[in-house]
Amino acid sequence: MQTYHYALASQHYLFEEEPFEEVLKERHRYYQEKNKEIDFWVVKQPAFLELPEMQEIKAKCPQPCAAIVSTNPTFVTWLKLRLEYVYVSEFQAPSEAIPDPLASLASV
Repeated sequence: MQTYHYALASQHYLFEEEPFEEVLKERHRYYQEKNKEIDFWVVKQPAFLELPEMQEIKAKCPQPCAAIVSTNPTFVTWLKLRLEYVYVSEFQAPSEAIPDPLASLASV
């Protein structure tokens, strides 16, 4: 199992109020310069929030929400410092409860 770290916020906040696209481009460029493999993903309406143990977290975040999921805890800490209104936490996957850590409930 892998530990996935995430930053959770409303889609409105991430995509309309913050220069989030710029943040991702900046990070992508940094990874390219360091020859690092991308280890973060943007997941709209993450399925892992549907778990019973995640309901309290989901209730605190305006809907619809989005999560930036990463295997790199330092990146999620960096996001928390860069983006003010995000909730950060972690989970283990794949598991019986979370078979796909990047699953989304958003319609394509």
